[in-house]
Amino acid sequence: MIRLSKSVVGKTESAAVAHVINDIGYLGMGEIVGLFEKDLENYIGGGMKCICVNSGTAALHLAIQAVTNPGDEVLVPSFTFVATYQAITAAGCVPISCEIDPTSLLLDLKDAERRITSRTKVLLPVYFASNLALLDEYRKFACKHHLRLIEDAAHAFGCRHNGQLVGSTGDIVCFSFDGIKNITSGEGGAIFTADSKVINAVSDARLLGVMKDSEKRYKGQRSYVFDVVAQGYRYHMSNIFAAIGRVQLSRFEKEFAPKRQHIARLYTQLLCGNKNVCLIPMNYDEIVPHIFPVLMLHGKRDALIKQLKKYDIQYGIQYRPNHLLTYFKTDYALPVTEDVYSRIISLPMHPELADEDIKLICSIINNL
Repeated sequence: MIRLSKSVVGKTESAAVAHVINDIGYLGMGEIVGLFEKDLENYIGGGMKCICVNSGTAALHLAIQAVTNPGDEVLVPSFTFVATYQAITAAGCVPISCEIDPTSLLLDLKDAERRITSRTKVLLPVYFASNLALLDEYRKFACKHHLRLIEDAAHAFGCRHNGQLVGSTGDIVCFSFDGIKNITSGEGGAIFTADSKVINAVSDARLLGVMKDSEKRYKGQRSYVFDVVAQGYRYHMSNIFAAIGRVQLSRFEKEFAPKRQHIARLYTQLLCGNKNVCLIPMNYDEIVPHIFPVLMLHGKRDALIKQLKKYDIQYGIQYRPNHLLTYFKTDYALPVTEDVYSRIISLPMHPELADEDIKLICSIINNL
């Protein structure tokens, strides 16, 4: 089987976890989480503060909650994993489903502008497939309309825009470190921002709202006399997850990033002349792809799926638009999003793929 995605972990990650279990002896949130946050801040740069949590969804939820009130509206592309929407509604807000640009597959600002009301408080673009093509436009739009900008960068860890790592600038940027992302901590996520009010809010909220508990946790202690002034959740990251994440971060630039970029370039080279395939244009000198989706034209997706199954090659259909889901269903259509969903397919993308795997997949596609 050629897998669509997988966790790439080994003996070094195992040793880091063993150190937490055997030497530190404290498995919950403690010193290792604090060290991972510092590692991430040093890597991303820009002076932004990092708060780690137990998932990318938790990162989005806490970020949204920190800058909104219940009933506020959030502009968001329908074409994203349902986690983005669940984070919005978990914060008591209303997701306003928007179209995507047909070339980049990112949130369409013309459509979003039409959906602004007096209750709109947040613009939440999703960097689908690690694409940062409209980052500057999103920041200008948020400034123009006086909106908070929360960037869902779950796919985009380690990507650069004009030479700067995503997360090093901006309002609020959220990452995911689940098992198949560009780096993993097993499960996990992070919030990057320079806004001290947001940092304080999410830092407490991840620990059930216990005020200033993070400082004690970093020292292997916990609060026994404390106050709670806002809703909190059990969203903190564990030392075990942070230990895995620290090793993964140390491997990213030398191992994971170049391999993912090589795979994307090879796919692009082998498929660029195929008139049945539409590629998402990206600069793989700066982009480190989490997934590799293509649009199949002329009704070829079903034929491709049949052939991939024949050769035991996994594929993905990412993602079913949220405005079509029962819980988030809208009373309006999003024709561009729906058309993209009918043609998109994700090809295998992870650092353990061999060139021979990519050549086989492309040969199947080119021979349809």
